[in-house]
Amino acid sequence: MNKNISWQYDEFVQVGKDYSDQSEVNIYESTHSQFRDLKKEALELIDLFQLKDSDILVDFGCGTGIFAIEAAKICSKVYAVDVSKNMLDYASDKACDVGINNIDFSHSGFLNFYQPDNSVNLITSTFSFHHLPDFWKAVALKRLNRMLAPGGKLYIKDVILEDQNSIENIQSFVDKQKELGGNFLKEDAEQHFREEFSTFGWVIDEMLERSGFIIESKDISNGILGVYICKKL
Repeated sequence: MNKNISWQYDEFVQVGKDYSDQSEVNIYESTHSQFRDLKKEALELIDLFQLKDSDILVDFGCGTGIFAIEAAKICSKVYAVDVSKNMLDYASDKACDVGINNIDFSHSGFLNFYQPDNSVNLITSTFSFHHLPDFWKAVALKRLNRMLAPGGKLYIKDVILEDQNSIENIQSFVDKQKELGGNFLKEDAEQHFREEFSTFGWVIDEMLERSGFIIESKDISNGILGVYICKKL
């Protein structure tokens, strides 16, 4: 981004859950394991894209590094990007413990991370794109498109909403989180919709297409959890 833009959105100001708080970083995997299998998700994603040893991958919102570390066992280079320095330190320590040294941990975000044009094979974002307001999502997508090599892929998994029955679907999701993890997960879900920037699927569709992507597949389960696989034109 142009450093002369004084009004650029500040990705480093935490919205929703504060992952600059070390205590939140420490419990991230244990709390998310109540409703997700993080290791399984990482391995499924690697299998989905049939990663190769020549691939260069960027993972935005890398969190504690589970996917980045697994991908780095195959790819030539992985860039693990996160706006939380504490998350990056945690992930970097994990990578060091298992002898992984081809990950570049970058304290950056969608609007600040830089790679040369046409230099990346795959970009992934799992539950991180919602940290951007919609205008800045569109700005970010154009940046990501430029980074990707022709035919490169973009994977987005996030809270993405269908406009039909959206209120009911959100409430159902909040209720389900309470079943899985009590008031902690219930309040976490409520905070997401109160403070963060989840977007309707039809808006994401338009943004992707205008940014130079072909949507190869799209699935929004229960009207609320979206997965997009896109290719650069």
